[in-house]
Amino acid sequence: MQRNKTDINIREFTMTGFEIPRTFKTFLFIVFLITYIFTISGNVLIITLVVTCKQLNNPMYFFLSNLSACEILLTTNIIPNMLYLLMADHGFISVAKCLVQFYFFGTAATTECLLLAVMAYDRYLAICSPLHYTSIMDQKCCVCLSLCVWVTGLMATIGTIILMSRLQFCGATVINHYFCDREPILSLSCTDTTEVRVEALVFSFFITLWPFVAIIWSYVRIILTILRMTTTNERYKTFSTCSSHLIVVCMYYGTLIIMYVVPSSGQSFNINKLLSLLYIVVTPLLNPIIYSLRNLELRNALKKCVRTISIDIP
Repeated sequence: MQRNKTDINIREFTMTGFEIPRTFKTFLFIVFLITYIFTISGNVLIITLVVTCKQLNNPMYFFLSNLSACEILLTTNIIPNMLYLLMADHGFISVAKCLVQFYFFGTAATTECLLLAVMAYDRYLAICSPLHYTSIMDQKCCVCLSLCVWVTGLMATIGTIILMSRLQFCGATVINHYFCDREPILSLSCTDTTEVRVEALVFSFFITLWPFVAIIWSYVRIILTILRMTTTNERYKTFSTCSSHLIVVCMYYGTLIIMYVVPSSGQSFNINKLLSLLYIVVTPLLNPIIYSLRNLELRNALKKCVRTISIDIP
């Protein structure tokens, strides 16, 4: 049922953040602050290594550096405000700023979905078509794919933002979340949100489902190719080149699927707060760790960089 449209049109929201005792808030503040520092440091380190180390000058690491940039955008858009809410108990944010935060969240989420699909395609070419890999996935192709992914990410959420900017907010003003997600915003509108929900559903279908289908198709072909290899050592060595990416895909899409299955009413907002921490806090932190621990070339590049710095220091 729609709220009374004669009420004052709200221009500012109150964000509750985490409704927990002060002691736990202090503990979470310290944990999230340390996590944010390590997340930014780890992803900046990967970008720096890819840019400066010649041995990492190949498509897989180029796309990995783009993924790290995407993780930096996602976490920087949300975590600083989350930390503020933990210390201030609640915060105020204008409707315009709230929509801007949601736009950059949607941009980062869309870009990451597409990047994971591109990285899966890269691994498919490297394993299933090794003779044609260098001719197909050359520097020009990598740059074009990267530009397409980022432009699509920047453009994809604009339609939703335009529709949401036309909504009126004139009843409750409290967003029961620590960032401006779509559903908590729509739940406060006193005008019809059907058009926004339908557009968002279509958007989610194309942006989330099709990259996921492309990833599944790529890995089915990869697994079939690996199974046809003659020796166990060859299979292990080949699978190790894509295992890090597969782990990241499972973490990211696993969270999205759970978020989609959980209903969007009642107490589910509290559940969604916890689930959203997986792809806003946990996944951006684990991505550089997973790639660093499971990738020999990345570890060697890091060791070489540390040795170079040690030699340069008098």
